Amino acid sequence: MAFAVMTLTDAAANRVKAIVDNAGGDARGIRVGIKKGGCAGMEYSVDLVTEPNAKDDLIELNGARVWIAPEAVLYLLGTQMDFEVTTLRSGFTFHNPNQTSACGCGESVELKPADLAALAAAGQPTVRA
Repeated sequence: MAFAVMTLTDAAANRVKAIVDNAGGDARGIRVGIKKGGCAGMEYSVDLVTEPNAKDDLIELNGARVWIAPEAVLYLLGTQMDFEVTTLRSGFTFHNPNQTSACGCGESVELKPADLAALAAAGQPTVRA
């Protein structure tokens, strides 16, 4: 059984497919990563993928492809990616057990690396190094 770093909701998968379809050309999916920025210290990055990086982890659901940047894996373990539409905004949301806080506007977060010892103790598979 393969272990997925992150899971997708149906809404997220449908939005990824729509983005790829609308982009046309060589678009194959999206890439999720983590970058420094914002008042809380880190931000999720979402970019269009035309040529996948062989080192990225791949998650697929209902034909949607999401690659995970290797440097983001420890921060995204156990995360669920969703897509929400509200009165004020629409976009991807991340339900991340490694998030310790977020800024007031919700655009940046503080993340800690996943505790691999706790995952192992709980019987969860660990990520390869």
